[in-house]
Amino acid sequence: LWGLICLFCVWQDGSGKLSRVVRVGTRKSQLARIQTDSVADKLKELFPELSLEIVAMSTLGDKILDTALSKIGEKSLFTKELENALERNEVDLVVHSLKDLPTTLPAGFTIGAVLKRENPHDAVVLHPKHVGKTLETLPENSVIGTSSLRRAAQLKKRFSHLLFKDIRGNLNTRLKKLDEKEDFAAIILAAAGLGRMGWENRIGQVLGPEDCMYAVGQGALAVEVRSRDVDILEMVSVLHDPETVLRCIAERAFLRHLVVCLSVCLSACLSVCLPLYLTGAVYSLDGSDSLKETMQTSVSSDAVDERVQHVGVTATRIPGEAQDGAERLGVDLAKLLLSKGAKEILTVARQLNDAR
Repeated sequence: LWGLICLFCVWQDGSGKLSRVVRVGTRKSQLARIQTDSVADKLKELFPELSLEIVAMSTLGDKILDTALSKIGEKSLFTKELENALERNEVDLVVHSLKDLPTTLPAGFTIGAVLKRENPHDAVVLHPKHVGKTLETLPENSVIGTSSLRRAAQLKKRFSHLLFKDIRGNLNTRLKKLDEKEDFAAIILAAAGLGRMGWENRIGQVLGPEDCMYAVGQGALAVEVRSRDVDILEMVSVLHDPETVLRCIAERAFLRHLVVCLSVCLSACLSVCLPLYLTGAVYSLDGSDSLKETMQTSVSSDAVDERVQHVGVTATRIPGEAQDGAERLGVDLAKLLLSKGAKEILTVARQLNDAR
């Protein structure tokens, strides 16, 4: 109780404006800092009186670099340490790549803002000696680096003449591994991350949905806050992009329903556009077995939402019925895939991955 009293005593001045330093948590990587700085700049533009302090830290996913992400066994690889700092009141909000956030957040936390999505697709970055080629034209048995089971499963099916090998590290590290050695002919990275780093010129090929469907939440930034911090939640809510919010609610609902039913979701991915047409798919590890379906729904925009979370997202400025419709779409699509055999595909994929 005393902590809450102190919080509200220092939070507002007589005018009702934010009047203390707001601490923003982030990972230490260059990309994470660029993303966090972009969010901080938007907040300062909207709230000129705001004072922000950036608090950078390393996460488990940053520290363990010799093991494939799918083998570490921790669901919150890039978020847990940041959420621990949020829980201890060491930071007031945290900036994440939305695709790194689990669909079920720890108690007391919520996603207070989902910013406008940038290019959600994956991109091919080629070794200098292969510039001008595409995945289709690379030589037989060329090695492609990716740390994502989702990417590898789809690309193995589409480009059977290629080999796929795990590669870890931040963007800088992976590009260095690509350029300075000849272990990889190309690596697969998120186009949005390359764009934020100013490295669009390294993109040799953007992968459309016919080649590789993107991950849930990919391309969007999220701001995570404590649910009880009403003032901060209200402040960051102005950053919500309504179209991106509805898309990502549908995507996260799809993924969460698969995870709830299967304990793990190894290769689920989807794309969605407004009006809400949602395409979802699941793949075996080698891509040889897959299911893909599309559903659609219409959403209402009449009523203003109450403070209700939808797959971890609180968006009071976006009509609640629209959010409900987006969440139902994701769940219904997951149920459709499960009814057609998704559980069997993903169960086998999990067993094979555990045995590797």
